[in-house]
Amino acid sequence: MGPAVTSLALLCLCSLGLCVPTGTADATPAQAFQPEVKKARGDVPDILPEPEPEPTSPVSDFETSYNYVLSRLAGMDQAIHKLNVGHYTLDVKVSQLMDRLSRMDAKVGELEDNIREVYQHSKDNRKETGRLEGCQKGRRMGYKCYLVYNSYEDYAGAARKCLERGGRMAMPRDRKEQEALADYVKSFFHPGNWPVWLGINDLRSEGMYVFDDGTRVSYFQWRKHFLSSQPDGGRRENCVAMSSDDGDWWDHYCDRTMNYVCEFDDRVAL
Repeated sequence: MGPAVTSLALLCLCSLGLCVPTGTADATPAQAFQPEVKKARGDVPDILPEPEPEPTSPVSDFETSYNYVLSRLAGMDQAIHKLNVGHYTLDVKVSQLMDRLSRMDAKVGELEDNIREVYQHSKDNRKETGRLEGCQKGRRMGYKCYLVYNSYEDYAGAARKCLERGGRMAMPRDRKEQEALADYVKSFFHPGNWPVWLGINDLRSEGMYVFDDGTRVSYFQWRKHFLSSQPDGGRRENCVAMSSDDGDWWDHYCDRTMNYVCEFDDRVAL
């Protein structure tokens, strides 16, 4: 276009209020039509710069890991210390308990000794009481006392009862003792006829009769009769009893129960 047309166009724009100030006639159309933007007061820029990330290095990562490991080791060391303290406390308590158990065991031992001593005294007292009773209630014959017990026992039970009373089963060793014992037993059961155990048996060897103290029997008072002579039991009947009516001896089964006679030492006569 020519200069005349350009001037006409500028006049038209000025009449519309869109004229360009002096010195800006050569500005681009985009720049001429940009609206004016008011800036905020102060020195703050329109766009803040983003903070730059702090640089990391391999040394700082290693220190962090190292410090973490140290803290974990410190925690483990503290836990181990607590365990050691607990173990020591438990060990002390166990030692105290063992010491108490040892003292208690010693006291129990002393108590057992006392019980055995009391039991032995009780046995001795029972024996002495039985001996005194045998000589007071029974029959004195020389240095012995005989007492009939009107209670049923087998041979072993009768022997045990006599021992508990401080005596032994009656063992007539000669004719004099046999006759005296037979007379006493007969008077005790008169007018009946009851067998009583004597301390004689052949349990160890058939036909070899011994007293309960193990000595051989040298005097016998077996029943002699044409219908039934004693002993006749063989290996079945091994224990000896006396008939109360005539004093004769019979062999019997040892598990049979009957009355028995105990003998005691007469210490007054001794």
